[in-house]
Amino acid sequence: MIALIQRVKHASVTVDQIVTGEIGTGLLILLGVEKGDDEKRAERLAERVLGYRIFSDEQGKMNLNVKQAGGSVLVVSQFTLAADTQKGMRPSFSGG
Repeated sequence: MIALIQRVKHASVTVDQIVTGEIGTGLLILLGVEKGDDEKRAERLAERVLGYRIFSDEQGKMNLNVKQAGGSVLVVSQFTLAADTQKGMRPSFSGG
């Protein structure tokens, strides 16, 4: 399981010109799920991501996690993060 995390002021997902997900300040997470990933691994990843202190406190130091900062989380499936690009010019998604 691979997560690419971006701190955002605003993020949204649009499908066929309809907004299907939207947040203000918070985290945009592009999530790649791989063969063999399970609920335990997902829970651990969520725990880690939600705990990252990447938001500024009153003194301007990055001491707050997304919840402490009053932010939201938008998770977007992004299977290409799981691509194997070790050989050739065509990414593999077979996991083996």
